[in-house]
Amino acid sequence: MNLLSKILLLSLSSTVVIAKSNDRKTTNTRRPNILFVINDDQSHIHTSFAGSHFVNTPGFDKVATNGIYFTNCYAGSPGSAPSRSSLVTGRHHWQNEQAGQHASSWIKKYIPFVDLLKANGYYTGYTGKGVDPFQYARNEADSLWRTQNAAGKAYNKHKYEKDTPHDSRTANGISRINYSENFRDFMQQRKDHQPFYFWYGSSEPHRAYEKGSWKRNGKKLDQVDIPGFIPDSEEIRGDMLDYAVEIEWADSHLCQMINHLDSIGELNNTIIIVTADNGMPFPRAKANCFEYGIHIPMAISYPNGFPAGRRVDDLISFIDLAPTILELAGIKPEGMQPLSGKSIVNILKSEKSGLIDKNKKYVFAGRERHSSSRWNNLGYPQRAIRGTEYLLIWNIKPERWPAGAPQAMNKKTGEIYPMYGLDQKGVHHPEWAFTDVDAAPSKSYLIENYNNPEIHPFFKLAYTKRPEFELYNVNSDPYCLNNLSGKPEYKEIEHEMKTELMKELKKSADPRVTGPEKEIFDTYVRYSPTRNFPKPDWQE
Repeated sequence: MNLLSKILLLSLSSTVVIAKSNDRKTTNTRRPNILFVINDDQSHIHTSFAGSHFVNTPGFDKVATNGIYFTNCYAGSPGSAPSRSSLVTGRHHWQNEQAGQHASSWIKKYIPFVDLLKANGYYTGYTGKGVDPFQYARNEADSLWRTQNAAGKAYNKHKYEKDTPHDSRTANGISRINYSENFRDFMQQRKDHQPFYFWYGSSEPHRAYEKGSWKRNGKKLDQVDIPGFIPDSEEIRGDMLDYAVEIEWADSHLCQMINHLDSIGELNNTIIIVTADNGMPFPRAKANCFEYGIHIPMAISYPNGFPAGRRVDDLISFIDLAPTILELAGIKPEGMQPLSGKSIVNILKSEKSGLIDKNKKYVFAGRERHSSSRWNNLGYPQRAIRGTEYLLIWNIKPERWPAGAPQAMNKKTGEIYPMYGLDQKGVHHPEWAFTDVDAAPSKSYLIENYNNPEIHPFFKLAYTKRPEFELYNVNSDPYCLNNLSGKPEYKEIEHEMKTELMKELKKSADPRVTGPEKEIFDTYVRYSPTRNFPKPDWQE
């Protein structure tokens, strides 16, 4: 544990003692405050509360210890924009047209719950990354697009100064936005006793990382738990430690926000929700509907309202958060598009642990275009259904490369780059191939060593084509390595999950199923940079 974490843990421990000194059952007629915390690219297992040996998260751990820890929370998508869209609208991302797709535009009719909170007296705002990446209109004259970020009004003026050695940050590559100072600024501007809703969107642990930052932050290579879908090497261990440094930075600002709430007497009346938008930015995790792509951390506390110290195993979806928050605030979702999610307030207020609401058997996720990674800007459409034991993934276009095309083209000259992005010296160029995987030492390590018999199986897992259906027992196979689809002994399970998946897709009018424009998602304008790729052999 580094010095910063020790200091914050000590201060946070005193916070908890103070909070517990007040009687949680005291009558409170004030509406609850809400602090919503969402990290960028963090898998479910990577908190110290969940048992990670190389990540220390005292802020998350305190929320989980003094509230409710959810073991089975699932993002709406393994990519940030569609996942955040499903969260704030209470709808599957495929229901939200452009407003559910990565780097497209936000249409006004898809009203996020923050608008209703604001209209009903809540003081609202956000710091860091909001509901992004989306294109928002520059002025109110635009009748189609939303102008304000779907997370609310931005509070981002406080930043760490440039050109100072590491300028108080633990690593270069970390955002210069001072999240906790912006939260204090937000709190100072609200009216006395006005309920607030604040979105803290950490840009961490999104890449890029400062390579080797772990070395000066008190971490060691032997601490790392390597997931089974990537090889164990010093290069990858170091990459994961750099990832951990960024998670801890995000958590340190959460600690400061909790301490500030305690210092002004608002901690007991504040619902704190801590999660992440999708999984870790490593091969076969982020931008994939496997466990490490959509299974994310979740802890919720509310000293004045929720029985604490519980571990809940119910399946929770991001689409459930909008109806939950609105119910807690006493607001009906009037004006929003019809919600697909269901409130979990009954679970939050229960005294029980384990599986509480046995009526919910499945949650759902999906993916369309993530980055610009294929010919004609095509995506890799997936739909997924997760039960208490099994995960079924439907790869709708299995002829496409899941991690992006293995070769890109030079935009100016039309030159086709070498296969897998390897130059004549065997050095990998991240922008030349498989660009749905973020540029990273781990990505390059797999590609540069793909001919090594020990590494090649991991290369195949991350980059090669996949069958139309995949079925995994995630309890015995959390890394999703053993595809059970098509095996006779799992026929009934697979049939039931396919049936339930199609039922949900039809109910939610997914264009991929109900049509008539089944390819509509690939036609939406992408406002982030695009790349060129050669025409694939399967395209006429």
